[in-house]
Amino acid sequence: MPAPETPVADAQVTARVRGLVAAGQGTQRQFASDIGLAETKLSKALAGRRRFTAAELVAIADRTGVTVNWLLHGRDDARTHTAVPGGQARTESAARETRGTRARRRILDAAWELIAENGYHQVRTADVARACGTSTATIHYHFPSRSALLDEALRHNVKLAFDRQVAELGDVTDPHERLLRLIDLQLPTSTLLRQEWSIWIQVWAESAVDPSRRSLYWDAYDRWYRSVAMTLEHGALAGVFVPDAEVLTRALTALIDGLGIQVMAGTPGATPDGMRATLREFIDRSVLRPGVTHPPTSDDEKTEHA
Repeated sequence: MPAPETPVADAQVTARVRGLVAAGQGTQRQFASDIGLAETKLSKALAGRRRFTAAELVAIADRTGVTVNWLLHGRDDARTHTAVPGGQARTESAARETRGTRARRRILDAAWELIAENGYHQVRTADVARACGTSTATIHYHFPSRSALLDEALRHNVKLAFDRQVAELGDVTDPHERLLRLIDLQLPTSTLLRQEWSIWIQVWAESAVDPSRRSLYWDAYDRWYRSVAMTLEHGALAGVFVPDAEVLTRALTALIDGLGIQVMAGTPGATPDGMRATLREFIDRSVLRPGVTHPPTSDDEKTEHA
């Protein structure tokens, strides 16, 4: 298994973000507001006096359309602890935003949220146009059909998860903790993650009755599947996990999917905390090599010192 690439110096990350701020429309103050960061903190980061946090890198990538991989490594396909999107689900960072790409991103953001909250079949082109303050003709220019909007919503899901994992997992060296963190990053614990789950569930349902959508679905799901497999393979090579990554990947991803659907459907007794507990029990019982001891995870350390 190739080793993950080492992140570049903070100065290069800062230079890339500085270039994105300069290339975008609006002021530095507006950019800071768009990513939910105090302008003083953004100024210090751009001047090299503080590091961007993982959450800030994800917000910058979402705001500008680049990937966190590009921000950290200068390449969308740099090897990390999470799999790079492939096939139709692949995302590429634009070297320079244009008015057209900004308009398209506004439309996609509005459509993604509407589909996640209201359901694909309840969202009309006019609803998307009204949400992002444009015309239906502009919507059709960028997305010829409502089906195309759902396809792009799925690709957006892939990018969100990819960015989050690259930003959060890069410094996690212990395979056990990395697996637990990888799973935690997928739990439907926040509005954003519940929206991502909503899109996934709708795509699963559409793929079940529309074979033409299955290729894009598998390209998208394959990135998540490979991320889990990579983590399990690394743990097996390190002597931490049992050496059966393929079987365990199928079982673990199926368990995550089923539990997530139960939580999203409001099944009595199904909660994100219960989902986490069940998954950790499965890992303790079926994934960890018997007799192996581990340093406490970040969550355990917080509990011990609470």
